[in-house]
Amino acid sequence: MRPNVLYIHSHDTGRYIQPYGHAVPTPRLAQLAGQGVLFRQAFCAAPTCSASRAALLTGMHPHCCGMLGLAHRGWSLNDYGRTMIRALGGAGYQCALSGIQHIFGSSRQTAAAADTLGYHRILDRPDEGKPLNPNATHDRAAAFLRARPQEPFFLDVGFGNTHRPFPSDVTEAEARYVRVPAPLPDHPQTRLDMAAFYRSAAELDAKIGTVLDALDEAGLAHNTLVICTTDHGIAFPLMKCNLTDHGLGVMLMLRGPGGLEGGRVVDAPVSHMDVFPTVCEVTGLAPPAWLQGRSLLPLVRGEADSLHDCLFGEVTYHAAYEPMRSARTDRWKYIRRFGERRRPVMPNCDNGPSKSLLMANGWRDRVLPTEELYDLVFDPNESHNLAFEPSCATALEQMRGRMDRWMKATTDPLLDGPVGMPRGAVTSDPDAIDPEALLGPPRA
Repeated sequence: MRPNVLYIHSHDTGRYIQPYGHAVPTPRLAQLAGQGVLFRQAFCAAPTCSASRAALLTGMHPHCCGMLGLAHRGWSLNDYGRTMIRALGGAGYQCALSGIQHIFGSSRQTAAAADTLGYHRILDRPDEGKPLNPNATHDRAAAFLRARPQEPFFLDVGFGNTHRPFPSDVTEAEARYVRVPAPLPDHPQTRLDMAAFYRSAAELDAKIGTVLDALDEAGLAHNTLVICTTDHGIAFPLMKCNLTDHGLGVMLMLRGPGGLEGGRVVDAPVSHMDVFPTVCEVTGLAPPAWLQGRSLLPLVRGEADSLHDCLFGEVTYHAAYEPMRSARTDRWKYIRRFGERRRPVMPNCDNGPSKSLLMANGWRDRVLPTEELYDLVFDPNESHNLAFEPSCATALEQMRGRMDRWMKATTDPLLDGPVGMPRGAVTSDPDAIDPEALLGPPRA
């Protein structure tokens, strides 16, 4: 029987979980890593919610598949027939969704989303006369698995954790020994904020454990490819919606057929866009011609040392317009900003204590460079911009060339100037602070 596919994804988790060496209480994710294969250098294609998920599910760069902004604000794929969901459904898989999808309309489940995306079953139906409980995604997914579906299935399980707002009852005692992320100052405010993230991550871990337990109890684990990842970096300043590794780096663990077992670790840089080709190889599905990633299995089998000599990232719209592109090799990271704006776009950072701390110290008035170049060997935190260092002129030119060739080869719309919004879309005022400060009404 063809392998099942269980796709588990979280919101805004980055790599801040136990298997990546952080003191975050996520034992079930650590257990999954110990049973499967963990990719230490996995990256999303865009550090924004809808664009990242769209790239994974289509196997294409966001500007190639059309997802240049947030789906719930009016952006969409160019072709909803070009997704992993449709490909597996066309091959006889039963496709079901529990929780968040975030590549069509509202991030949650609707009948319209099911029809457009190709899901055969919506698991998050409200009980008769009762509203939907968004915190029971794991229970509904577990019930689906315990029913032992007969045909091969693709089960998409999308969690809201670790998106803000975090739990509000975190105490100073919980935050006392927390380590804050590298881009942020070690301060009581940031420690309390990170302690609240820890609590949300622990909730996520328990929910994922419920789903994996149900897979085991149903006797389906041996023939199920488990994909566990997140959309992008954590929702803190200088991370989510940024093109440093703090924003692009994601957890990625696979377990199941195809040699994806044994607690192994892969160090080669890989992309979310490699997931769709991997699913094709594991399930025997013919890879669609539009795929821009590569199967991860040659790395797992030891047949290749690397898949990519350069990975690319992008932001166009998040809450507000902030066009940027990046290119990353093993040694260098290059980031280019487009347009005239040279100040941080505050709505593209979720509100929270860490944001408030940086704003109180003048973050809003800092000047951003047009170009950034970082030496990832000697400056892995990407804190010292070498774009204007004469000694790095050759590396800068090489990375510029990589980006220019990629943008031309993929027909990046930024080559033609500022990118407009689709009809009916909404965006935030880039000069505001709050992501909900919209820039005028929706266009007719």
